[in-house]
Amino acid sequence: MKKVVVLTGAGISAESGIKTFRDADGLWEQHRIEEVATPEAWAANPELVLRFYNQRRAQLFDVQPNMGHTALAELEKDFDVHVITQNVDDLHERAGSTRVLHLHGELRKVRSERFEQLVYPCETDIEMGDTCERGYQLRPHIVWFGEFVPMLGAAAELAQQADIFLIVGTSLQVYPAASLMVYARRNIPFYYIDPKPQVNYELASMPNLTIVAEPATTGVPGVAAMLRNN
Repeated sequence: MKKVVVLTGAGISAESGIKTFRDADGLWEQHRIEEVATPEAWAANPELVLRFYNQRRAQLFDVQPNMGHTALAELEKDFDVHVITQNVDDLHERAGSTRVLHLHGELRKVRSERFEQLVYPCETDIEMGDTCERGYQLRPHIVWFGEFVPMLGAAAELAQQADIFLIVGTSLQVYPAASLMVYARRNIPFYYIDPKPQVNYELASMPNLTIVAEPATTGVPGVAAMLRNN
């Protein structure tokens, strides 16, 4: 069974109603990234950071997976599909995808601010004073800008194993995720699905690139049908 590796970005979640900061003049839900998504933000105003992610976590109950998510999940019937997502929501899992690697963390998890290996499921708000088993404050289980990406090595290994590589709903501007395709074999098919595709240097060098300038809700089902028919 061929291995399909899929890199997804904010665009696929945006179609379910989750806002992206790049589509709002650098604001994410009316906040500057520097205020809520950096280690410096956490150090300066942890209450604001917690409140922001509490709101994002609560928003998950108001959104549903879309046809892009479900098409990727259904592709597992015919291919060995592995999703590498830059998104921190759980829409891929709720759509039925069983192999999802979260590069930038997960909203429905929190971790100790001191001991990164202490990670806990989270469905409710986290407040100042909520601590891990060792007594340290809990923080969002999110990889903020400027932090090390722990899952990058595992993602690179998946890319190396890919027989087919899909890129869905990402501007290819956030590194290191935007360069994952360089780990894949150059001769495999690449499909870039995005309504406003921005082919970066790494992707432009791939000889078998197909650009599908459509939203995920139509582009992913279309490419999935194409793969099944090949």
